[in-house]
Amino acid sequence: MAIPFRGLALTVCLLFTAYIGAAQAVPLIQNVDGRTTISLNGQWHTIVDPYDVGSLDYRAQPLKNNNAFFKNYKPQSKSELVEYDFDHAGNLDVPGDWNTQRDSLLFYEGSVWYQVSFDLAKPSSQRVFLHFGAANYTAAVYLNGEEVGQHEGGFTPFDFEITDKVRPAGNFLIVRVNNVRKKDQVPTINTDWWNYGGITRPVTLVQVPSTFIRDYSVQLEKGSTNQIKGWLQLDGPQFLQNVTIRIPEAKISKTLRTDSRGRAEFTFAGNLTLWSTQNPKLYTVELSTETDRVTDQIGFRSIETRGTDILLNGEPVFLRGISIHEEAATRPGRAWSADDAQTLLTWAKDLGCNFVRLAHYPHNEAMLRMADRMGVLVWEEVPVYWTIQWENPETLHNAENQLRELIARDHNRAALIIYSVANETPISEVRNRFLSQLIDVAHTGDPTRLVSAALQADEVDAGGRLSIRINDPIANELDVMGTNQYIGWYSHDIADLDTTDWVSKYDKPLIMSEFGADALFGKHGDAQTRWTEEFQDSLYEHQIAMLKRIPFLRGVTPWVLKDFRSPRRTLPGIEDYFNRKGLVSDRGEKKKAFFVLQQFYRELQNSQSLK
Repeated sequence: MAIPFRGLALTVCLLFTAYIGAAQAVPLIQNVDGRTTISLNGQWHTIVDPYDVGSLDYRAQPLKNNNAFFKNYKPQSKSELVEYDFDHAGNLDVPGDWNTQRDSLLFYEGSVWYQVSFDLAKPSSQRVFLHFGAANYTAAVYLNGEEVGQHEGGFTPFDFEITDKVRPAGNFLIVRVNNVRKKDQVPTINTDWWNYGGITRPVTLVQVPSTFIRDYSVQLEKGSTNQIKGWLQLDGPQFLQNVTIRIPEAKISKTLRTDSRGRAEFTFAGNLTLWSTQNPKLYTVELSTETDRVTDQIGFRSIETRGTDILLNGEPVFLRGISIHEEAATRPGRAWSADDAQTLLTWAKDLGCNFVRLAHYPHNEAMLRMADRMGVLVWEEVPVYWTIQWENPETLHNAENQLRELIARDHNRAALIIYSVANETPISEVRNRFLSQLIDVAHTGDPTRLVSAALQADEVDAGGRLSIRINDPIANELDVMGTNQYIGWYSHDIADLDTTDWVSKYDKPLIMSEFGADALFGKHGDAQTRWTEEFQDSLYEHQIAMLKRIPFLRGVTPWVLKDFRSPRRTLPGIEDYFNRKGLVSDRGEKKKAFFVLQQFYRELQNSQSLK
C-alpha cells in the first residue's frame, strides 16, 4: 500500500517503532513496493554547491559549525551569519535528474543539496527505513541534522534504517548528491552517455514490523520446469518463526521454520504455467511469518544454454533484441516511471523484439516489472565500461557491490535472464582477474541466470576479406558471449560486410550486442552519405545479411532504440550532443532502419531460425 506524498510537509500515521538500534546502511529490502510505504516524491528544496561549501571550509576541511548545510540551521539573531537557506532556495523534482530541469545545469557536474520536510506520528512496534531507488553518483543522507549513511554508485537502490531518528513533527531530510566523475569509480571518467546527476529514482519511507521478511527468492530450480526452489531471510529479533509460502492459483501452500539465523530454504514441486514471451504468466506469491506478510507477482521459467543454443523453458530461442539507454521516451532526461518503461518496451515490441539489452548500467526497477508483465526478456549490465582501474581493489569492491545490489533487487524477475559484467574492455591479465571475480559474484549470487559480457573481437585479413575471431579468454567463464562491432561505421566499408565471416573457439552462443550507424532523423541522401537515414538503412541491410551467416549467433541487440544524450557527440547540426544511432529519434520519430530491422524480426519470428 503506497501513500502519496504531496508538497513539502507530510503528515501521516505510522505504527510506532519500539525497535531500538542505530540508523545505518542495511541489506536491501526486497520488493519495496509490496510493503506499506510513504512516497517522498515531489518538489524538494535544492542548493547547487559547485565548491562544496556546504561540507568543507576554506581549508578544504570538514565543516563543523552551523554553516554545514546538513544542519539546516536558522539564524538565532539578526546579526548571526548563516550563508545558506533551504526555505528560499529553488526546487527540483524528485525523482528526476537536475540536468534537464534547469538549462543552467545541463552540463553541471558537482554537488547539489536536496531538502524535504515531513511529519510522522508514531504508534508502536514498527520499524522505518529510507529507501532510495538511486542517486547519481554518491549520496550522503542526513535526517534531522545527523548522518544516517552514504552510498556510492549511481544506478542501484539503497536503504537506511531511521527508526530511532524519526520524530513526530518537523523532520527534515537532507541529501547531498555529487556526480563528479573520478578515475577510480565504476564507471570511470570516460563514457558515451550523459552524466545525469540527482535523485533520479523514487524515495520512500518503508514501514515494516520489528521482525520482517527482508529478502526472499522464489524461482524454478536451475534446469527444472516444475521444481520451485528458494529461500527467505528475516531481519529483527525473532529469528525462529514458522513461514508459509502460498501460490493460491497453483494450489500450493508450504509451511517451514526458519533457523537461528532467520533463514529458511525450500524446494517443492509445482504444476505451473511457465512464463514466456508469448504468455508472460505471473502468479501472486504470498510469504507470511508470525510477524510479517508480503506478496509479489512472480513468473516461473527456466533459462540455460546447451552448446551454442539458448534454451527458454527447455526450447531453443533466438533473442530478437535492441539495446536501450535509460532515457525517457517522450520527455528529456532519465527514465524512471512505469509509464516511461511501458513506452520504451512498447516501441521494442513494435520492432518485433522479445528481448532488450539495458545498457550500460542497471536501469530502474519499473523497467524490470514492466518487462515481466509485457513478456520481454532482459539483459542487465553493470557499468564496468571501457577502461577502468583494474588493479585497484576499491574499484573492484565498488563493481562487486553494484552487481550485488542489482541481483538483490531483481532476482525474482522472470524477464531477467542475463547479467552482463562488462562492456568493451581491453584484454589483459589484470582485467581478466577483475572480470573473473565479477562472474563469480553473479554465478554465486544468482545461479539461476546466465552471465555474459560485451567482448571485443579481433579483426583479421583473411586473403582480402574480413574475418572476425572471438578469442577473448574471459569467454571461458561466461555462459553467453556478447560482442560489439561497427563494420561500416567506425571501421571498413559497408560492402565489407558482404564477405565478413565469424569464427569462435568456444562452443557457446553469441549475442551480437551492438552494431549500428548514426542518422539524423529527416536527413536524406544516397546510401553512401553519412548521417542520412539512407546510410543507416543500407548498413542494417548489409549487417542482417552478414548475421544470417553466423552459425553460432543466438541473439541480436543493435545499437540503439532511441537517440540519447552524450557529451562526446559534438558535431553541430547533426549530433548536437546526441548519439544519433537510435532507430527512433529523441522526439520519438521512427527512422527508415527501424522498418528494416522490424522486417527481419518478423521473418525470424515466423521461422525462429537464422539457418
